[in-house]
Amino acid sequence: MEGDRRRLYMQSYNIIIIGGGAAGFFAAINIAEKNPQLSVAILERGKECLTKVKISGGGRCNVTHACFVPNDLVKFYPRGERELKGPFSQFCSGDTIEWFEKRGIELKIEEDGRMFPITDDSQTIIDCFEKEVKKLGIKVLTSQSVQSLYFNKDEQWKIETQHDVFVAEKIVVATGSNPKIWEMMHQMGHEIVEPVPSLFTFNITDKRIKDLMGLSAQASIKIKNSKLASSGPLLITHWGLSGPGILRLSAWGARELFDKKYCFALLVNWLDEVSFDEAIEQLKEIKENNNKKLIGKFCPFDFPKRLWENIVTASDIALDYKWAEVTNKQINSLANQLTQAEFQVNGKSTFKEEFVTAGGIDLKEINFKTMQSKILPKVYFAGEVVNIDAVTGGFNFQNAWTSGFIVAENI
Repeated sequence: MEGDRRRLYMQSYNIIIIGGGAAGFFAAINIAEKNPQLSVAILERGKECLTKVKISGGGRCNVTHACFVPNDLVKFYPRGERELKGPFSQFCSGDTIEWFEKRGIELKIEEDGRMFPITDDSQTIIDCFEKEVKKLGIKVLTSQSVQSLYFNKDEQWKIETQHDVFVAEKIVVATGSNPKIWEMMHQMGHEIVEPVPSLFTFNITDKRIKDLMGLSAQASIKIKNSKLASSGPLLITHWGLSGPGILRLSAWGARELFDKKYCFALLVNWLDEVSFDEAIEQLKEIKENNNKKLIGKFCPFDFPKRLWENIVTASDIALDYKWAEVTNKQINSLANQLTQAEFQVNGKSTFKEEFVTAGGIDLKEINFKTMQSKILPKVYFAGEVVNIDAVTGGFNFQNAWTSGFIVAENI
C-alpha cells in the first residue's frame, strides 16, 4: 500500500537540481532562462534554501572578488587551479557583476577586492534568486532529503526522498560538502577525495599574544619543517591567530595540517620580509640613533605598541631599559623574536561561519567544459560538491556561479 501511494505521487521533471544553495539556484535559473520549455525543480534537504548565502560575509554576502583575469583568479584555489582556467574563461567575475546588474543588483568593490551588494545585505541576493525562480516557474521543494538515487531502465534518474519519488531526464548535483550524497556517488562509481576542513584559524596559548585580542600586523608565516608558507595580515584572537595570512596557509595546507592533527610549530616573522641578519643590522642602527629612549616606549616598527612590548619582554629585555643599555646578546634575542618567533599550534577553530571543505568528487572524473560526470550518464556537478575550494574573499561563490552557468550552457 505504501509503495502504491509513493508511486501515485511520483513527480516528473526534465531537470532536477539536488541542493538548494548558491550553485543549485544559479544553475536552475540559468537552465530555465535558456530553456523555457524544460521543467526544472530544486530539491533541498533543509527547511530553508540559500542558508550559506545568508550568513556569508557576516550577513553581507561576499558575492565575488574583483579579480577579472582567469589566469590570476585561479591562483586563489588550492584545489582546482588547473581545472578552473577553462571555466573562468567562459564565466568570470566580470560576468557575475553583469549577471546581477541585469537583475537590478549593483555590487561594490571593497579595498581588499571583495565584492558585496551595495545594500550590504545578503537578503538582497536571496530575494533576487527567489524572484527569478518564481518568474521562471522553477519548483523549489524543501525538506526533501535524498534517500536513494538510481538510473532506471527508461534511462531516467529516479530520486527517492523521505516524502516523495521524483524522476528526471538529467540531474545536477549541487549539494556542497554533504557526506551522504558523496557516499551515493561513490557507490555508483565516483572516486571521492576524502574531505578535510579548509579555512580555519590556529589555536595558540602563548604569553606573547595573551590579552592582545583584536590587534593585527602584517607578517609572513611558515610551518616549521614544511614547505607551507604564507604572508598577510595576522589577527590576534582570544584563541590564537587568525586573519588572511593564517586562512591562506590553512587552505593550502588543509591536507598536511590534517595529517599533523593540527599540532605543529608555526614560525612568525613580524617584520614580514626582513631576515634575521637584516633585523640585527636595523636594530643596531636604531640603538645608535635612539640610545637615550626607553625601549618599551619607542617601537621602531609598524605594528601595535602592545605587541612590541610583549616581544621585547619575551627577549629578556626590561621595558624601562634605554636602547643604550641593550646588549648584543639581547639584540640577537630581539631579532629572533621579531623574525622567527616560534608558536606551538594545538588545534584549530572554524573561521566564522565560512564552512569550507577540501575534498569531494575527484576532479579527474569531471569534464570541465561541461561540468558533466565522466562516470555517470546525464549527471552534472556544480559548486563545492567537487574537490575544489578557495581562500576566503568571494572565490568559493565565484566557483558556484561559474560551474552553475556552465552546467546551464551545456544542458
